[in-house]
Amino acid sequence: MKKVQEFIENQAFGVCSRLGEIMELPSSHIRIFFIYSSFLTFGSPILLYLALAFIRDVRKMLRRGRSKWYY
Repeated sequence: MKKVQEFIENQAFGVCSRLGEIMELPSSHIRIFFIYSSFLTFGSPILLYLALAFIRDVRKMLRRGRSKWYY
């Protein structure tokens, strides 16, 4: 089950697992927070999740040195 969870997390941008590492919380609690808060606020945390995923991917790309942007 752990391998399936890691596969899904890697395919879903890895935002919850990274936040869990930073805040020292289980990633399942962070996922539940995003799910419940999305229902209560009509989906606005989804925008936050996507913004965090975008920032994470850009930082990863810049660390690799393969920037697609020209200066």
